[in-house]
Amino acid sequence: MENTIELPEYWTVNKKIIFRFLLVLFCLYIVLNPNGVILGDALAGSYLKYFHGLITWLAAHALHLAKPITIYTNGSGDTTYDYLIIVFIIIASAISCLVWSALDKKPRNYNKLFYWLTVIVRYYIAITMFDYGFAKVIKLQFPAPGIARLTEPIGDTSPMGLAWTYMGYSTGFNYFTGFAEVICGVLLLFRRTSVAGALMGLAVAGNIMAVNYAFDIPVKLLSTTLVVMCLFLLSGHATRLINFLFLNKPAPAADLVTHNFKKRWKNITLITVKYLLIAYAIVSNLDNDITYAKTYGDGAQKPPLYGIYNVVTFIQNHDTIPPLATNENRWRRLMINYPGYAKLVSMTDSSAYINFKPDTAKKRIVAWVGEKGKDSSIFVYRIIKTGLTKPDQLWIKGKWGPDTLTILFDKYDEHRFKLMNRGFHWINEYPNNQ
Repeated sequence: MENTIELPEYWTVNKKIIFRFLLVLFCLYIVLNPNGVILGDALAGSYLKYFHGLITWLAAHALHLAKPITIYTNGSGDTTYDYLIIVFIIIASAISCLVWSALDKKPRNYNKLFYWLTVIVRYYIAITMFDYGFAKVIKLQFPAPGIARLTEPIGDTSPMGLAWTYMGYSTGFNYFTGFAEVICGVLLLFRRTSVAGALMGLAVAGNIMAVNYAFDIPVKLLSTTLVVMCLFLLSGHATRLINFLFLNKPAPAADLVTHNFKKRWKNITLITVKYLLIAYAIVSNLDNDITYAKTYGDGAQKPPLYGIYNVVTFIQNHDTIPPLATNENRWRRLMINYPGYAKLVSMTDSSAYINFKPDTAKKRIVAWVGEKGKDSSIFVYRIIKTGLTKPDQLWIKGKWGPDTLTILFDKYDEHRFKLMNRGFHWINEYPNNQ
């Protein structure tokens, strides 16, 4: 494991203090936010469960928060728990720095510790970039806009949902951003290219951070930390980079120092571990993403009756209900997008997801809201083929709450949406900004 840092013989007092603080800060962050770097979820979970208890106790007894901490890092990395982790890490790093500074006054420098910290930070950023990069290359993180999203008014879309739609629309843009993250990760793994990797990481992570803040995406803490880590990696090259990029002055080559062990077998072991870690990070990410893509990606199998269905006739207890925009009990649209669920939209445009289980063999649908068994509804259904000039139709009949419903739907082809059929054009005589 190598580095690309110029290592001075003497460090100033301020530099030592800052380094002590950052060393504890980064190491604690990586341990408490392993992000796949500490191999295996089970290994990280084995100690994080105890840390959850500590943070919960501190929140209740030291900070006296009004609500107990019950939600931990999930799809959101910006939970109250995550912010408390940052507070804990900063306080612990500051205390450690003070104690360390008071006790350790002899060293002229921390070159070796600095070297190993840069290695740890490089690998943490690299593995994180692999995690996010391969999810874009496989097009798993940002799937194409689903039928529920396509029928949703843009004003009802959350900022995060808008960003997901923007990214998910274009496979090419997913490749562009995904390969940028993967290439950044590869560059950070090797000493000769680590500066280029850190510069690329600053641009990539900076863009991620900007999107997260601008679109209220709850990964602000991680993306900000990645930017700070990239700046740390570049700090040892600040003079060289400023001379080269801004002052038009000569920038001498970096002193590529490698800290080797005296015994050969230790160096061989270290190199072996390095390449095994690289192989594990790449192969495991690819394997997981390819596996998940078969279930959640654009190429995943569609659920039975997949599609957008607009109500043509709605019969409630033998009465045909007219399509009045004020009638919240009359259905307007049914969208079947995800296995086991459907989105139901009323005439007032209120919507809700319902449990929806079609049985294609028996031609029936079991649907319910909340727990299965409580007010479950059973519909019989049939698909009506209307020919090439008209859309197919779906007919269902059954109980929905206290009412008997008989509904006829027209199926709407999602490819009729301009977003899905516009495509790419080299030549545009006029902008198509609709």
